[in-house]
Amino acid sequence: MINLNELRPSMNKKPLAVLITSILLSTFAVADDDNTSIERMSVIGSKEDLIKSTGSVTLIDELELEKFEYDDIGRILATVPGVNIRQEDGYGLRPNIGFRGVTPERSKKINIMEDGVLIGPAPYSASAAYYFPNTTRMTAIEVTKGPSTIKYGPNTVAGTLNLISRQVPDSQEGALDLGLGTDNYGKLHAYYGDTVGDFGFLVEGLHLKADGFKKIDGGGDTGFDKSDLMAKFNYRLDGDDYSQLIELKLSYGEETSDETYLGITDADFAENPYRRYASSQLDQMNWEHQQVQLTHHIEFSDFNATTRIYRNDFERDWFKVNEFISSQGGFVPTLQQILRDPTSEQNLPYYQTLTGDRDSTLREILVLSTNAREYYSQGMQIDFAWDLGLFGLEHEIEGGIRFHEDQIERNHIEDNFFVRSGNLQSTGEATKPTSTNTENTEALSVYIQDTLQFEDLSLTLGVRGESIDGYYQNRAPGRKQDFLKKTNRIWLPSVSAYYELSEFSGIFGGVHSGFVPTSPAQAAEVKTEKSVNYELGYRYVNSGQKAEVIGFFTDYSNLKESCSVSAGCDTDTEFNAGEVDIYGVEATLSDTYKLNSQLSLPWSIVYTHTESEFKDTFYSDFTQWGFVNEGDGVPYLADDMLSLSLGLTANNWQIFILASYSGEMKESAQAALTGDPRDSSLAGIKTDALSNVDLSGSYNLTSNSQLYAKIDNIFDTAKISSRRPFGARPTKPRQFQVGYKYRF
Repeated sequence: MINLNELRPSMNKKPLAVLITSILLSTFAVADDDNTSIERMSVIGSKEDLIKSTGSVTLIDELELEKFEYDDIGRILATVPGVNIRQEDGYGLRPNIGFRGVTPERSKKINIMEDGVLIGPAPYSASAAYYFPNTTRMTAIEVTKGPSTIKYGPNTVAGTLNLISRQVPDSQEGALDLGLGTDNYGKLHAYYGDTVGDFGFLVEGLHLKADGFKKIDGGGDTGFDKSDLMAKFNYRLDGDDYSQLIELKLSYGEETSDETYLGITDADFAENPYRRYASSQLDQMNWEHQQVQLTHHIEFSDFNATTRIYRNDFERDWFKVNEFISSQGGFVPTLQQILRDPTSEQNLPYYQTLTGDRDSTLREILVLSTNAREYYSQGMQIDFAWDLGLFGLEHEIEGGIRFHEDQIERNHIEDNFFVRSGNLQSTGEATKPTSTNTENTEALSVYIQDTLQFEDLSLTLGVRGESIDGYYQNRAPGRKQDFLKKTNRIWLPSVSAYYELSEFSGIFGGVHSGFVPTSPAQAAEVKTEKSVNYELGYRYVNSGQKAEVIGFFTDYSNLKESCSVSAGCDTDTEFNAGEVDIYGVEATLSDTYKLNSQLSLPWSIVYTHTESEFKDTFYSDFTQWGFVNEGDGVPYLADDMLSLSLGLTANNWQIFILASYSGEMKESAQAALTGDPRDSSLAGIKTDALSNVDLSGSYNLTSNSQLYAKIDNIFDTAKISSRRPFGARPTKPRQFQVGYKYRF
């Protein structure tokens, strides 16, 4: 057995993949199904698995993804029931995604995977997903909620989002995609691959850019540049009675984006929602991401096993406005307090400094922080499936084991600036270190589930185990300490069933244990998140027709939230809220009408209604909770979400329209300000209800080439999507895009 403790990054930063590749090559294998795909990247499985799943599953395939040519995962997931989104930058650079009412903040409570492997920078040690794979290069997206979530982990309350990258083609294949659009948007995407004999390869490159739709007072950049490169190499090793494949995946990504956490006041938003204050002119995010993944698959007639070794490295620096300080002492308001009440006698000088209308004094020194962080995530996981007859019953057994290690190393610093004539000018003071620490986690997880067939009833019993050892070290000069250890052991059972009413329909339901671990740095009194999750539903699938309705109920014995700068906190801190209930209903209805031999009319309706309530009365320092009364609802959760998709397709062209609606969301659980100095500055405030309509169309010039065009936000509506962490932030304005594709 591999001892991950011996590979601790504090002692050895060599990639785990390099150290154990030889073990994998001599011990495990992986591979293909000649009838489907040679790559095992799906978490849903076959089409039949999706139809008869004992939980809520959604598959968005490549044809669906190409309808609207979205680069933003938030817009893609608008057609998935039970998904709650908090928009941030308008481009989806750092998505905030939740399922069934869990906080969407930095997507930290869902499992984010690429090709079946955890892809977050440090999913155990620091789960906030500041890196998110570029969805433009994906060929499928899977969303899994309900009891089957125990197969993935570590977060089992909400669900799993699996992004599937392009597969190595069976024969020569390639494509070129060129796009141009509003605000100097540009896209260059190309790939080429082939299989010759038993050897296959794929190379793919993607570059996206835009100048941005916000305008900084006095000028400055608000856009982004992103690039991705990926290569896959595989080799078949088939035998007489089995098939197998080995594959190496290498990828690199980078981003430079002139993004900020600083929003604007509601009054300024009403006048110009796309304004940015002069004080944010230097704000910029830079990151790099590398991935190495080695996969082996072996398949016999009734058994298959997939083994993956993976290593992800992520490094980021985000230089941005953080706060005001005074060299003369005294009270200094927070940025959120300033932007909520900018005209008060106390706040007005700070507001005028932010906008650049007033030069700083020694009482309005602006602090910009560089949140520099280095992450890695590495491990080995084995998943298997086995069909067998036992005790007169048919069993579909699935299981797996994962050895995982991840780490975050923070090296945060701060610099002080004056505002002079609308520009930032260094005060000349030395750079100061702030957060200087390391969090590291070693985890061993296992799962097994057995689906038994009793005529029309499929019964699935499963359990997941997590053994987590976390380590925290403060590396601050003069305060350096040894690693402090934190241990968590837990078993998470599940039971679910599907009853076949007919060949095309059935009812399903289940219950499973929900769990979200705490980070290694948190004090012992911060408890892990635990819940019992229930769902009951009906599903009908027949060719192009689908109807599904699911009721869900999440019974938290303890709700845990973590607060970082993106949520308005100075440092990463976790809080407990005790018992909370979240419940609702998800509904999907879709079909395709044949108008005649040439024209078809595909359509779908997706609706989600969610309710939530705290079961206790309490006060929390977490600003999104504050003073909570029993019965209050959780913040950033819309009661109603609705999307309607309608298309018209012919042999050589197609047109689609997508209309979506998300209700207003509370910025804080606290209903109103009470006058207490500890009050949340956003108590009683809600985001706007968001309505959006997108239109897209394409025309096939030849069998190999296509023109496409799209308009996002046709009616150019501007709404407040959030006021976190500092001030109102807008939705994306109307954007045009045209493009050309060539495939061979």
